[in-house]
Amino acid sequence: MHGHVGTLLWTTCYFFVVLGLSAYGIHRYSIIYLYFKNRHRKPAAASKFDPLPVVTVQLPIYNEVHVVERLLKAISELDYPKDKLEIQVLDDSTDETRGLTERAVAKLQADGFDAVVLHRENRIGFKAGALDHGFKKAKGEFFFILDADFVPPRNILKECIDHFGDPKVGMIQTRWGHLNRSYSWLTRAQAILLDGHLVLEQTARSRTGRFFNFNGTAGLWRKRCIGEAGGWQHDTLTEDLDLSYRAQLRGWKFVFLADIVTPAELPIDIDGFKSQQHRWTKGSIQTCKKVLPRIWRSNLPLFIKIEATAHLTANFAYLLLVFLCVLLHPSSVGASSSAAGGVVRMLMIDLPIFVATTVSTTVFYLCAQRELRPDDWKREICFFPFVLALGIGLSINNARAVLEAIFNRTSDFYRTPKYGIEKAKQQWKSSRYLAVRTVIPLVEFIFAVYFTYFVFHAFQNREFLSLPFLMLFQIGFAYVAFSSLWQRIARPQWNPRDISVA
Repeated sequence: MHGHVGTLLWTTCYFFVVLGLSAYGIHRYSIIYLYFKNRHRKPAAASKFDPLPVVTVQLPIYNEVHVVERLLKAISELDYPKDKLEIQVLDDSTDETRGLTERAVAKLQADGFDAVVLHRENRIGFKAGALDHGFKKAKGEFFFILDADFVPPRNILKECIDHFGDPKVGMIQTRWGHLNRSYSWLTRAQAILLDGHLVLEQTARSRTGRFFNFNGTAGLWRKRCIGEAGGWQHDTLTEDLDLSYRAQLRGWKFVFLADIVTPAELPIDIDGFKSQQHRWTKGSIQTCKKVLPRIWRSNLPLFIKIEATAHLTANFAYLLLVFLCVLLHPSSVGASSSAAGGVVRMLMIDLPIFVATTVSTTVFYLCAQRELRPDDWKREICFFPFVLALGIGLSINNARAVLEAIFNRTSDFYRTPKYGIEKAKQQWKSSRYLAVRTVIPLVEFIFAVYFTYFVFHAFQNREFLSLPFLMLFQIGFAYVAFSSLWQRIARPQWNPRDISVA
């Protein structure tokens, strides 16, 4: 009796987990459809500014000694009238970055730029607090926000600013590029994952009237839009996503310019990448809790509410993926594979779930690569198993972030260390900048061992159809676990303030 109850409970939990994962997979197909239906509807500027308006460039910085000089050099080369440009370096640094920024800003001032360093005595609100501090002192009607590792093209302001000729436009987002895409397998995989979001999701949402978000950098804001939306707030770790939804709830329109590319560096080490993903995941769920009820209480069309829900809850998929890992066991894989019932299950349940989840993910990211790289996108196909494995390997790290957001566990805004592409390897080895380190790699290692047993069991029982699926989990967990462990061997130095124990 107890065995039947346990089996029924397991089956019910498994059904709801795969149902949830399948729903997110089907949503990816809907994004692909919306993208291809609307990809030629490129936004056009309503009118041209004459004269050009004043733009305040905001550069939030915290301990960026390796990249800050490159950033300020790129800002000095912007093709925009000096008398219409204000440069705010929002420097909360506690190391030698402060001296570098002060010297670089002094040079800008000598060259005729209206440039200033705004240094706070505390980091209240972290990046959001710095942006709000600069907002209150800014002269510009529009803001161009850049993180320290971005290198904007010279013509970016002139290419974007005329879209504000429509008085209802509150924000303009450009597409991120990748300065160090080919640095390693990790950066190559990150580029593919980001391209899917930036090419397909942002384009599909923006061109169909759905809500989409400012990506935190490489975009422009109208000052009045920020003010009317309630300003920069720091009760979530994704102040950009939070402000985006609050502004659109107030009726402001956003524009995504996929053809204007602002390149940046990708994290080159696994702990930096995991820290970044943790922050983005946790912040998105915090924002979901904060704004999703307002969206459903509003008078917005149903299609906007549904898409906003899919967008803001998307990271729950990581929690579902971990549940799936826990629910799976060797007897559930290839069960009754020799019986007719096993064939029926494969055709009616397993195959549709595979198409809705794994296949949808592959098709989604392949479509993005085909759009960006029409001549050589097929070269990426062989690399996609690693991309899928990496996504699976991140599930424990990101599921932890989801749970922290659900249960209101507070955490600081940990910036992602960047090292400059010119001397990245040397600077990574010698730099004092460390990403947050947790005990999560131990859990990932246990999952890797568990799925290694899975793979062995499937091979032993000739369940060859399930082997590729199981090996994605095995390789994904093993890669992120051993990469983190190797990183700690290669860089054993640590600062207790940089350690976060899960």
